[in-house]
Amino acid sequence: MRKKFSFDDLVEIMKKLRSPDGCPWDREQTHESLVPYLIEETYEVVDAIAKGNWENLKEELGDLLLQVVFHSQIASERGKFTIDDVIDGICGKLIFRHPHVFGDRSDIKTSEDVLEKWEEFKEKEGKKRKSLLDGIPESLPALDYALKLQKRAAKVGFDWKDFEGIKEKLLEEIREIEESYRKEDKRKIEEEVGDLLFMVVNLARKLNVNPEMALRKANKKFVDRFSYIEEKAKEKRESLKEMSLEEMEKLWQEAKQKEQK
Repeated sequence: MRKKFSFDDLVEIMKKLRSPDGCPWDREQTHESLVPYLIEETYEVVDAIAKGNWENLKEELGDLLLQVVFHSQIASERGKFTIDDVIDGICGKLIFRHPHVFGDRSDIKTSEDVLEKWEEFKEKEGKKRKSLLDGIPESLPALDYALKLQKRAAKVGFDWKDFEGIKEKLLEEIREIEESYRKEDKRKIEEEVGDLLFMVVNLARKLNVNPEMALRKANKKFVDRFSYIEEKAKEKRESLKEMSLEEMEKLWQEAKQKEQK
């Protein structure tokens, strides 16, 4: 039985792949060319978590870790930083931002306390922002970006007081979409739909629901139920195009009932 590979082994393997006698594809890669893979691996980790697949999660975390090591190796070759610098940086940051664990800050006792003091710690690191909204990556998925914007604004009280206020605003946005639709104003329709989605994120946040994860689960539910309709259509040797909406709706409700058993 062979010994398990270590993190150091991974670093050395990456160095070998990038060396003159390594892999042509790996040698050609740059930070920019690897971005799609980094994003893809991140979403595959999220997918494994959502499905509760531990074996797959283990594998996908390895693929994501490879991306960190890959980028660090490229940076090392350019004389910018090494994987050791990356590890040193994150360890130092964790210790500094958790003085209640590694220091003597006894005033931080709850998760809320931690979040409240987080910006204070960042400022001490020299990361003071010109705007409260600075530092949120615009490349985030739109739902996540909206959520982070809203959370930042809420820190200074720019927030809806309760559920009822958000509900009224949602109804207002729907009325504005309807008005734009009747006027056949495509630009305004897009704008108002965006406003509606932003308010839905607000609603999710107020209910302590992560909108990205909620939508992912809704997507999966749709796939499962629609697949059931396709399966039943095949059993009946019918084409979905030949099925009436009423027939498909009946099968949709059947699929829904099966989920509840």
